[in-house]
Amino acid sequence: MANILVTGGAGFIGVAVARALLERGDRVTAFDLRVGPELAALAEAQPELSVALGEVTEWQSVAALMQANPPDAVVHCAAIVGVIASVQTPARTFQVNVGGTINLFEAMRLFGVKRLIHMSSEETYGDFQAPLIDEEHPQKPIMAYGISKLAVEHLGRSYDVQYGLEVVNLRTCWAYGPGLSRARVPKTMVDAALSGRPLHLSAGAEMAVDHTYIDDVVAGILAALDQDRHPFDAYNIGSGQATSLAEIAEIVKALVPGADISVAAGEYRHGDTDNSAHAVRKGALDVSRAREVLGFEPRFDMRRGLAAYIEAERPSRNTGA
Repeated sequence: MANILVTGGAGFIGVAVARALLERGDRVTAFDLRVGPELAALAEAQPELSVALGEVTEWQSVAALMQANPPDAVVHCAAIVGVIASVQTPARTFQVNVGGTINLFEAMRLFGVKRLIHMSSEETYGDFQAPLIDEEHPQKPIMAYGISKLAVEHLGRSYDVQYGLEVVNLRTCWAYGPGLSRARVPKTMVDAALSGRPLHLSAGAEMAVDHTYIDDVVAGILAALDQDRHPFDAYNIGSGQATSLAEIAEIVKALVPGADISVAAGEYRHGDTDNSAHAVRKGALDVSRAREVLGFEPRFDMRRGLAAYIEAERPSRNTGA
């Protein structure tokens, strides 16, 4: 039985990771600003889950938590997530994503915690230079979110050299599934289909992204956490396939007969105004390294992932479908 600290424990990925760790018998401390309904329900059902309220930017909270209950490892999900949020609040993005992570690194070195799994992002690559890219692809992020995540990757290498901290970066791509709160594809399409509402996106039909189902994201995290020795400090965790928004719309319509969903051609942007954030060119993540080193094998292509997502969401809707 391991003792794992999950930062951002009330978030989409954080709750899913905590649940998976508990199911296999680990003890978990979920650290976050709030206790959402999913984390509250999990805490009520699982006596091995402790919930600690606090913010990663508050040194005293982080240090006190680490000192009182030094974990065997940290899964670091706490962050200002996504391009839109980082464009709207760039200073806060760096305060949380970079400053908060430094607090974790400092507390780890002071209290003898050696391993951290960092939820990084495909945004660290910037524009994909090929339809399928591996971890050696140049990292040239354009938006504040990707820049902050790349800064954390470099800082982790610095703390490794200076203090022997092992920071493993998992570069995930557009995670989706039950519990996702951010209003983006494919959530917006699934919500519209199951609610019987029409949804017609004004642009972005050709935008192809490696959407990663939450169960595959969690499997990659656990595999990295359990690996005895890491020959690399970064792994792509994805489906290995890029699916266009137009293709996603067609899959959702096939899975929910009668769904009225479409996507027009044109440049995809993060938002629906003239000032919406530019979207960099995407593609698929080559997961060969994670497959060979971690034994990671993605289980969900886009159709299977959407089917699982819709099946999980359908009981809460009243569509008659």
